[in-house]
Amino acid sequence: MVTSGRYTGSMALLRSVGHTLEMIKWEHSVFALPFALTAAVLAADGWPHPMQIVWIIVCMVTARSAAMAFNRWADSTLDAANPRTSMRAIPAGTLSRNFVGGFVLVSALLFVLAASRLNMLTLLLSPVALGVVLLYSYTKRFTRWSHVFLGVALGIAPAAAWIAIRGSLDPRILTLAAAVLFWVGGFDVFYSCQDAEHDRASGLYSVPATLGIPGAFWVARIMHCVMLLLLVCMVQLFGLGLVGLAAVALVAMLLLYEHSIISPRDLSRMNAAFFTLNGVISIVFFVVIASAVWVGRHHSA
Repeated sequence: MVTSGRYTGSMALLRSVGHTLEMIKWEHSVFALPFALTAAVLAADGWPHPMQIVWIIVCMVTARSAAMAFNRWADSTLDAANPRTSMRAIPAGTLSRNFVGGFVLVSALLFVLAASRLNMLTLLLSPVALGVVLLYSYTKRFTRWSHVFLGVALGIAPAAAWIAIRGSLDPRILTLAAAVLFWVGGFDVFYSCQDAEHDRASGLYSVPATLGIPGAFWVARIMHCVMLLLLVCMVQLFGLGLVGLAAVALVAMLLLYEHSIISPRDLSRMNAAFFTLNGVISIVFFVVIASAVWVGRHHSA
């Protein structure tokens, strides 16, 4: 009977963990991870040590897991009142707030552990990084620019990856960090258009709720144009040549397609724009920039 009870408890725990991973869509860690790996490749001027890559990936996944689970925990009451989100795990009763809170704590501890395996500066800065990514969940309660806070939360990834490799910060990598900020901020403005009416009714702040959906689309377009300019600056600063510019051109084409499949009057393809295309953008950029670094090293050799 004791063995049976332990088995049942273990299965229940695994189910809850599975529901949590589904709730936070952990596979979407791919959004910012390739940009962090891009910074790591630039910092190493080639491919970093495999264990550095492993610990950077662990940091990225655990930080995002903590942030997303905390967001669901903090927003559970708001999600319950929103028809689009009312079936999320906590308001639907699939997961308890206590379990999700515990998951946040474990993810945060694993993040700090992974940071400690890189170097002393990453360890010292790990609480700051956690504070930034967790703060985002409350920003929509007091500012329309919560999208920028989300951009900052993901934009620190390239800078953090550089520090993980070098143990110091090079100002050049801040151009990539800022590019990620505007990229994320832009697509979060798009995504929040789905909740514009609910946000107004609930007293929450967002660009779509404040400026309307057509105005929000213009803000997103401007943000993504700024992103592309910053990427061009990064390519020039690191001397990545025509291959680096080709990476920016590919990102520009993908962003143009993303903007073409949704409009203020038709948000039906939002998931394709938000999840699929943004994942493709980050992966394509990493692959081409890594190739540019390899070409540069091979040419100099």
